[in-house]
Amino acid sequence: MEMNRYIDHTYLKAFGSKEDIDTLISEAKDYHFKSVCINPTHVAYAHEALKDSDVLVCTVIGFPLGANTVETKVFETLNAVKNGADEIDMVINIGKFKDKDYQYIKDEINEVCRAAGDKLVKVIVEICYLDNEEIKKVSQIVGETDAEFIKTSTGFGTSGASVEAVKIMKEHVNGKEVKAAGGVRSKEDLQAMVDAGATRIGASSGVKIMKGLEGSDY
Repeated sequence: MEMNRYIDHTYLKAFGSKEDIDTLISEAKDYHFKSVCINPTHVAYAHEALKDSDVLVCTVIGFPLGANTVETKVFETLNAVKNGADEIDMVINIGKFKDKDYQYIKDEINEVCRAAGDKLVKVIVEICYLDNEEIKKVSQIVGETDAEFIKTSTGFGTSGASVEAVKIMKEHVNGKEVKAAGGVRSKEDLQAMVDAGATRIGASSGVKIMKGLEGSDY
């Protein structure tokens, strides 16, 4: 298993500098991570820096709260694609989901997918605010949309990914893929998420994880 290709190497802190992004890009190239996951303001720069590599550019939409209007999320997505984003990680409107306005959630996901065109879309549902029945329900909703992935967390909520949540998502998301993000900091964490059904891992500790895998059987 090429564990490096599971990893979206992530830097989403508000105070990220050009030096931080340069480091992230350099590490992603060195380890051939699947992508760098960065805030939208860095997309054009990362796209240019990674154009001759096998590393994709992933960015976030409606991040981290998901409370932007649909129109704003669509504009963000169009702008990100124009700037060179290969993948879009969007945050659903969690308040609307809590209100059981499920059609709103489907519509906003599909509007973002439409704006993304042929770019891959992952849907962040922020599991720390949901119980298991809600995780099941939101997984079913995402499974009925045009998105390719469901994703556990922003990394900015009260907690991140859990093995239990990944298993529930995998079972109920209608064959779509699962990204585990938030709190995946070691090879053991990564392996547990993959064993639970995740096919992508969002982590700011990608280099640490890979160093832990060196010399192992993975």
